[in-house]
Amino acid sequence: MNGAESLVHTLLQSGVDTCFANPGTSELHFLSALDRVGGMRCVLNLFEGVVTACADGYGRMKDKPAATLLHCGPGLANGLANLHNARRACVPIVNIVGDQATYHRPLDSNLTADTEGWARPVSAWVRTVATASSVGCDAAVAVQAARTAPGQIATLILPADTAWSEGGIVASPLPVPPPSQVAPGTIKQIATLLRSGEPAMLFLGRKALRAPGLEAAHRIAAATGARLLAQQSNPRIERGQGRTPIERLPYALAPAVKALAGIRHLILVGAVKPVAVFAYPNQPGYLYPADATVHVLARLEEDATHALEALADELGASAVPLPELPKPSGPAHGAPVPEAVGQTLAALLPEQAIVVDESVSFGRGFYAQTCGAPPHDWMQNTGAAIGIGLPLATGAAIAAPGRRVLSLEADGSALYTVQALWTQARERLDVTTIIFANRKYAILHGEFAHVGAKPGPTSQCLMDIGNPDLDWTKIANGMGVEAAAARTCEQLADLLQQSLQRKGPFLIELLI
Repeated sequence: MNGAESLVHTLLQSGVDTCFANPGTSELHFLSALDRVGGMRCVLNLFEGVVTACADGYGRMKDKPAATLLHCGPGLANGLANLHNARRACVPIVNIVGDQATYHRPLDSNLTADTEGWARPVSAWVRTVATASSVGCDAAVAVQAARTAPGQIATLILPADTAWSEGGIVASPLPVPPPSQVAPGTIKQIATLLRSGEPAMLFLGRKALRAPGLEAAHRIAAATGARLLAQQSNPRIERGQGRTPIERLPYALAPAVKALAGIRHLILVGAVKPVAVFAYPNQPGYLYPADATVHVLARLEEDATHALEALADELGASAVPLPELPKPSGPAHGAPVPEAVGQTLAALLPEQAIVVDESVSFGRGFYAQTCGAPPHDWMQNTGAAIGIGLPLATGAAIAAPGRRVLSLEADGSALYTVQALWTQARERLDVTTIIFANRKYAILHGEFAHVGAKPGPTSQCLMDIGNPDLDWTKIANGMGVEAAAARTCEQLADLLQQSLQRKGPFLIELLI
């Protein structure tokens, strides 16, 4: 058995059975091992930024890691932006990065790079394999690291000779430590604080935004009067009819500061302190009041759901009925302005859909408008590196077959990882993509005012992606995805309904 074969066997025995790949020469023995060792689903992506975001979407829905297969340091570098997003989301991923053979590396050939150095900023665990006999052991440790709370990125660098050399040993799965539980003293301390009656807010993130955590948070809020708010960007929120509604911290600075105004106690539950995405002249960095005290109920690596349930029990907070959510009134008519599009989405969203939201500035209101839609999951860009939406939707669809994925995508962001459409077509994935085509980087127009700068002809040109106009129906068709354009809400509703009733991917270019 060679090292590559031991790697595949170990990954499978450790529960990693899906690999998103863009391979090269150094990884060919791993590919050959996949032919001889059955059980690994292999998904080809045409760009490494698609590979890493697919693994992110998969991990968010499966709560377990997929593997990526990347070619040497430059291949890893191409995937770094979406690994940054995945790290911010605390998603488990096992990166397998092929590298120069150990004896060839000193020759400094073209692809030789500081692969470990590039991996460290986005990885909680990095190791370069030394020998074929250690590949399996190192892989088992990588999976254990990835699955350790709160979910981490592990990068295993595989020199080519450690893959092709004989002497591979299959390693047994390693135990994964459960998330640590919050100390009883912390629960009692937060309960005492909430009983004081001073204005308090539970600020929720990550696993606290799944249905059980939100239900416990609702009990606490009903018993104490504490407010609930989610972070602005979250890996996954379970929401819709029959689930606890929760608002998100607004993106824009002034509304965000207003949402936190008056709070004396800010209690973090699987969340981090709310800060502005960027620095603005003469504006605060932290968004909560200067006289507020920040408390931590559950750190990122702790079991936030258990902490909320324990806190609710400590407070004697019994179950209470959920607030009645407004039911969608039906698709909108007329021009596709944001409010009308949000109404249409809420009316047509199928039950148990997965919504991937990278609609950026045009879709800021979609989240609030869809709170009364049928039960669904809502996924966002957690690291602000754009270009995550199309591949995130692709990975989610592979992780959750039978559930329709609705990808809400800005045209500028979509161009970063447009190759994901090809993978959707190749894998026949049930993904409906709506491209909001305003043919500009619209978010930057608003940011000019926030930073106190004035746009002129040169800067306006650098925010314009409409010269020449992109034709998204042709782009999609060229990738093997059926597509059509819409100019009105009626056309959008008709195309969306058609896409939800068919198998495979479909793209709607909404001209706005």
